[in-house]
Amino acid sequence: MNSLATSPHTRQMSAHLPFSRLQASADDLYPRLFDAILDRRIDPASRFTEDSLKQMFGVSRADVRRVLTQLSHEQVIVLRANHRPRVAAPDAEQTRQTLHARRLTEATLARLACQNASAEGLKRLRTLVERERLAVAQERRAAAIRLSGEFHLQLAQMAGNAPLAHFLGSLVPLTSLAIARCDGSTPGCCAWQEHLAIVEAVASGDMSMAERLMNQHLDHLEQTLLGTALEHRVAG
Repeated sequence: MNSLATSPHTRQMSAHLPFSRLQASADDLYPRLFDAILDRRIDPASRFTEDSLKQMFGVSRADVRRVLTQLSHEQVIVLRANHRPRVAAPDAEQTRQTLHARRLTEATLARLACQNASAEGLKRLRTLVERERLAVAQERRAAAIRLSGEFHLQLAQMAGNAPLAHFLGSLVPLTSLAIARCDGSTPGCCAWQEHLAIVEAVASGDMSMAERLMNQHLDHLEQTLLGTALEHRVAG
């Protein structure tokens, strides 16, 4: 058996996604609030409070607090005692380290996804890619960025390794925030096409191709965010 293969027990483990782990109205508030951050309607210079967010989104203060706590765990929101919440502002070095960690993690997850792919999992991935494509076509920048992140987390869930998926969940929202801070049109406007290519490689069980496409995809993202030269890492 391939050394990357997971046990039946591991395959059944649920890798909770940051974009869907909240309940009830808080579950609905997470993407709305995150989109407002990604769309810069709430930015690092914004002076907001739990009460102002409660009024803005028409939800309870408890829901606002739960979502802010979740976003703080993902390093998107900074919470400090006796201070107003604020949006994080990742610098170039933090972004570089985050992308490096993602590359190491997602190369393995791409290969595991090939081994554990299911018809239902592939359907969910293709649905996310289509939603991302529509968001780009409709120029809904924040939604496109968020859905792009959801794609990577859904792929990680299908890989069947909960610790790796959890670790990736701490990296993707921070990357989304870095993308949103870029000026101009949505960075990686062709990301949905790259995502679709990854899905097809996973569906065919081609681990080398899936890993290669994932590395190239992250190379493109790094070039966009940091202006570094592309270094395509070809898997064996």
